[in-house]
Amino acid sequence: MRRPHLITTIAATALVALTAAGCTNSEGTSGTAPSAGASSIAVSKNDALAAQLPDKVKSSGRLVVGVNVPYSPNEFKDPSGKIVGFDVDLVNAIAKTLGVTAEYKESDFAKIIPAVQQGTYDMGMSSFTDSKEREQQVDFVTYYSAGVQWAAPAGKSVDPNNACGLRVAVQSDTTEDTDEVPAKSKACTDAGKPAIDKVKFDSQADATNAVVLGKVDAMSADSPVTAYAIKQSGGKLATAGAVFDSAPYGYPVAKGSALGPVLQKAVQSLIDSGAYLEITKSWGVQAGAIPTAVINGAIN
Repeated sequence: MRRPHLITTIAATALVALTAAGCTNSEGTSGTAPSAGASSIAVSKNDALAAQLPDKVKSSGRLVVGVNVPYSPNEFKDPSGKIVGFDVDLVNAIAKTLGVTAEYKESDFAKIIPAVQQGTYDMGMSSFTDSKEREQQVDFVTYYSAGVQWAAPAGKSVDPNNACGLRVAVQSDTTEDTDEVPAKSKACTDAGKPAIDKVKFDSQADATNAVVLGKVDAMSADSPVTAYAIKQSGGKLATAGAVFDSAPYGYPVAKGSALGPVLQKAVQSLIDSGAYLEITKSWGVQAGAIPTAVINGAIN
């Protein structure tokens, strides 16, 4: 995707369900939202912002949001099948600010931006990294700062900057898949060394599980996801190298859509009121909190 700075605490009780053999369940994640999480944070409707919503959203009273799960702790399902996570709590707060209800539609990650372009979804919410390339397709409203973090089996020494010849797991269509690992692999081959064997998985849960089971040497993912996976692995995984390549997360909306400026103002209002910071703290991801939301804030 997708994905922030290291999680310092995990307020959520969601678990990556690992069996004694180290396998995940079919969903890849399980758990519940924080017991005193963002649902307890007061958010009020902003009538002035609500009046600026596009007619489609205003008349329906719904903000249709495309999402790909699981990607703990940002978006995943609790045991009842409800989609929860940091992203969900923040978008729910945005919807309350705008006086509408967020309606989440599951999708393959790669299909979310095209569906936003076509108007099937009003916006996307799946830890998207705001990039110059993606900004050619859609606009982004930034809401968080994300970095890349590698993990490897505990006790195994892996250097992300010297991983030539290693098998590295990534989730398909993430920035780790399309940009970061390929660039590292090219540096290897340019130096006359073996390429990195990039192993793609449809879900991050499967990528993480491959590392736990020793099917690959390491994984690369957004830093909160990696930190969360390490914490929930029961000591089976450890960080490999430091967080790098920090970049903004953003909500994709149709290019030139009137929804973009309204979302940006709604996010900023939550930042200014302190509700935004409380939501990040409830999930332990406050290290990546931003002071200002912008439209199209890509670094690269």
